[in-house]
Amino acid sequence: MPPQVDGVDDLKSTLVFDEGYVQQFVFQKDEVLKNSFDIFIKTPEYVAAMDAIDALLSGVKKALTNNAEIEKTISDLKELRDAFGNSKPGNIPKNSKIHKAFGTGNKIENIPAALKPFETFIKGQEPSKWIAWQIKGNDFLKLGDTCPYCSTALAGEGQKDTALAVEKEYDATAVGHLNTLKAVIERLGKYFSVRCRENLEKVTKTKVELTAQELSFLTGLKAEIDGLITQLEGLRAISFFSLRDVEQINARITPLKIDLALMDKLDSGETRSITDPVNAQLEELLLKIGELTGQVNKHKTKIKKAIEANQTSINAFLKSAGYKYTVEIVPEIESYKMKLVHRDLIGHLETASKHLSYGEKNAFALVLFMYQVFSENPDLVVLDDPISSFDKNKKFAILHELFQGKASLKGRTTLMLTHDIEPAIDIIKTTKDVFQASKPSASFLSSRNGVVREVPIAKEDIQTFAMICRANITTLHDPILKAVYLRRDYELRDEVGLEYNLLASLFKGRVVPTLQSATENRDMTSEEKQSAEANIQTEHFPGFNYDSLVAEVNNVNCIRVKFLATDVGYEKIQLFRIFNIAHDDDVIRKFINESYHIENEYVMQLNPHKFESIPEYVIEECVRMLPLA
Repeated sequence: MPPQVDGVDDLKSTLVFDEGYVQQFVFQKDEVLKNSFDIFIKTPEYVAAMDAIDALLSGVKKALTNNAEIEKTISDLKELRDAFGNSKPGNIPKNSKIHKAFGTGNKIENIPAALKPFETFIKGQEPSKWIAWQIKGNDFLKLGDTCPYCSTALAGEGQKDTALAVEKEYDATAVGHLNTLKAVIERLGKYFSVRCRENLEKVTKTKVELTAQELSFLTGLKAEIDGLITQLEGLRAISFFSLRDVEQINARITPLKIDLALMDKLDSGETRSITDPVNAQLEELLLKIGELTGQVNKHKTKIKKAIEANQTSINAFLKSAGYKYTVEIVPEIESYKMKLVHRDLIGHLETASKHLSYGEKNAFALVLFMYQVFSENPDLVVLDDPISSFDKNKKFAILHELFQGKASLKGRTTLMLTHDIEPAIDIIKTTKDVFQASKPSASFLSSRNGVVREVPIAKEDIQTFAMICRANITTLHDPILKAVYLRRDYELRDEVGLEYNLLASLFKGRVVPTLQSATENRDMTSEEKQSAEANIQTEHFPGFNYDSLVAEVNNVNCIRVKFLATDVGYEKIQLFRIFNIAHDDDVIRKFINESYHIENEYVMQLNPHKFESIPEYVIEECVRMLPLA
């Protein structure tokens, strides 16, 4: 029958923290936690504030976005601008594309007379490819007097020289630049003024090297193109982030108005068809500049508070858990990112994953998970053994952060599964007042024969093992089991005199009990035996009779019956040890031998008679190895 879970019909969403969550967790090179912006800053309030700001800026942005013509124009303007290189007024670098294309004259438009036979190719669609191909063939001309392409005889005087002259006159790269820029200039032609187009025509078709006046014209055009691109890009990128660090928003936005009267080379009807609608939207925005400034400043204040609150909460947790790290949430272009800082170092740590230990990565993953819960608000949160791997001094700090921190799970339906009893001890008993607001409850789960049993853990269930021993001595009926807990009680009190030795001898099956100490190892006298029996009867165990009990211990069938009668794994283990059977599996043998001392793990714990803590596979091995009846 497949597993079945009831009572979850109303749970529509779940978020689970487990080993898989930690393993898929990615520490980015430039931020300590992946998606830190989405987790820590991008709250519903943040999104609403951004929407309000975007609504005020929407007119300007719509005038420039979703328009393929404008996108292409800006792209062409950038290509033409970049062709100038790092030019200065009146001067264009000789290594720039535009100088290589036009600096020594346009040799595509002005083909030397000797090369007129190649005019069809030089003025073709891709002259640079033809020139490169033609030049590559020159090496083969040296092999004979035939064309290296068609093998026709080059008998005429000067035919070979004509073919070689192409390489002397033309550079394939320069011709490629010229052809590309020519196409760009043609596409942009409608955005240039009439006079600018005329001057460009002269400059790009000149036969000789560019004059100082022509260079001045080109650098002037480049300056205007630079200015227009800067304004168009500034308008297109206008957003909360571009205004985030601006003190006077009005002073930033006003200069974005495009004045073509100051850009006479670009003053055309087509250019105005782009700039006029943008300027109109900008004028409308300037009328709302007070509202925009208020919205931006209000949003900045809320973000600042969110950053400070998150940083303070996380850093307090890291400090209380003993980690020497802090985090800083810093502004980035159109975002915010969480950076890692080591208290003993200066600056942010790159590649956090290389600096953090396994436990530290788990801690940061757990922090992210909590804030992710805060962000996604699932119906159910499942924590699969989140703190067992941490040092004891860190466990409480992490537990506190989980259920009492700023982005804690307090008030959320949370199921935490753990093999560690310490969280239950802290939450239910020792520091219950700290976690009271979370309304916690605890249960102990055990599985036997495919059936999961759930036993609620109450405050009074968490006791010292000495208290557990006394309770079981009083309530249990089987004298052998009473003796098991009584022996542990003496041992816990470090009372290892006659009474302890008598009980130790009992479980060894010694008909004559022995007395072992640091100085002697001998049989007890009858007086010592009687004294020990009397003390046990008076103080703890009325009716205790060593002889009758040792007879039971030495009766294999009697102990076997007791083993099968009890449902408590801890007691089965103690009874099985009486048989003194060696298991061939080291792991099983070690568990059987040392489970007697599991109660030493914590000062406070659960009664093994009520809460089943022994693994089922260990009990099954004991059953398999029981002596036959």
